[in-house]
Amino acid sequence: MKRRISVVAALAVATAVAFVPSATTAVGTDSSQLRAAVTVANVNTHLANFQQFGQASIPEFGHATRVDGSLGYTQSVYYVASQLRAAGYLVTVQDFIFDRFEETAPPIFQRTTPTTRTYVQDDDFATMDYSGSGDVTARLVPIGPIVIPSPGGSESGCAASDFNGFPAGTIALIQRGTCPFRQKAANAQAAGAAAVVIFNEGNVDPEDDRIGTVFGTLDPPQMTLPVIGTSFAVGQELYNLIQSGATVNVRVAVAAHVVRSESSNVLADTPTGRADRTVVVGAHLDSVDAGPGVNDNGSGTAAILEVAKQMAALRVQPTNRVRFAFWGAEEFGLLGAEHYLANLPKAELKNLMLNLNFDMVGSPNYVRFVYDGDGSATGTKGPSGSGNIERVFLDYFASQGLATEPTAFDGRSDYGPFIDRGIPAGGLFTGAEGIKSAAEAAVYGGTAGVAYDPCYHEACDTYPANVNSTVLDQMADAIADATLQFAMTTSSTSGTGKSSSSAQQSVGEFKGSLLRK
Repeated sequence: MKRRISVVAALAVATAVAFVPSATTAVGTDSSQLRAAVTVANVNTHLANFQQFGQASIPEFGHATRVDGSLGYTQSVYYVASQLRAAGYLVTVQDFIFDRFEETAPPIFQRTTPTTRTYVQDDDFATMDYSGSGDVTARLVPIGPIVIPSPGGSESGCAASDFNGFPAGTIALIQRGTCPFRQKAANAQAAGAAAVVIFNEGNVDPEDDRIGTVFGTLDPPQMTLPVIGTSFAVGQELYNLIQSGATVNVRVAVAAHVVRSESSNVLADTPTGRADRTVVVGAHLDSVDAGPGVNDNGSGTAAILEVAKQMAALRVQPTNRVRFAFWGAEEFGLLGAEHYLANLPKAELKNLMLNLNFDMVGSPNYVRFVYDGDGSATGTKGPSGSGNIERVFLDYFASQGLATEPTAFDGRSDYGPFIDRGIPAGGLFTGAEGIKSAAEAAVYGGTAGVAYDPCYHEACDTYPANVNSTVLDQMADAIADATLQFAMTTSSTSGTGKSSSSAQQSVGEFKGSLLRK
């Protein structure tokens, strides 16, 4: 259904609250009034509504979801747009079309020789998004270099030469690591593979699960051969059987296609503020198919929605225009943010001062992660100016006596297309499928050895069960503070004037919440 484009009246200017620099704050503008207005109770009200919107999809999908193309997503779009319209923002609903990957039957993965075993979907394996369809039973052939145990950085299947002598018609067993899944699968396909099995790498990574089932994507267009991801344990089992001299045959069956689907971005501008210094504050509005996506990413959406509403209620007169952006189709490859930027005239692209991104800020087993803008902790920096954004967040949390950890720009959220165009970026994150360490549990509480969000991309990502209101409250305040700092600043963010259509900093091959490599 085609969505309407709406433009609304300007924010009222009477009785405007003056936000001025304060010697008592860690950063330039006193945000205490805005932070007090942004309550976790109001943020949770938005989350409860997103839960209800997800449930509206049950008649069509058989379960609650706010995935693009669902009634739950449509209701989420109208809710956000109407809330912002009522607050007085200039609202645009930007529609776009994309190819949505959809499985038409449950996938099958079985070992047929030397002994039989049927693997369990999601627990042991999962279809990679944009896998091809097929039902193949054939010998499993490992593709080097496979290293068990892995120190990290496996290059298995990354080079075409890895497939020298590969028997056409067999199934490739490839270890995760280093290069994109699609590159591995494409090399296998070029060598004549009938299917591809990519197993998790097996090394310890503090932010990424390298042990459990790989839930990955190959990105569109859809491939012609079936491709699945497995846990490290399954891959190790199969590899060890082959190394022992056994002939291992497996069955891989996938039934899937792509569906032309509609989605929308919601863009809401303050009616005042310098248009040539636009601050984009973004969060993705969609969920995965499996559930209503209350933490991923109802939490980020609800937080920036409430910040926007309270800025309007306090009659904030920003020095720089603030654009609150609610992205569609993030889960299918950052498609909403990419569509927005790809269709922005070059002159307007240069007006984007920076991007603040908030994807998952209420994780149950949380850590307070701040994106490492200057690359000092992770070795992967954002475009010039990103370090200054990081510093604003770090200064704020320090002023509140709250610990933080750095997290890398890995391209798994909507800041990716901004970074690709040289636009400074930053944001907050409380963790997804990565496993909490004992050291982190000592600082933040929670449970070591368990995922930051055990319901990541699952049906159980619901309200209120899968949201930690303590960290959500803390993150909402940090979002309010940073948004206000950049809305009111008269200083230049280093690198702001250098935005362009070409990337200034490569941050890897991830293109969405689903793993790309």
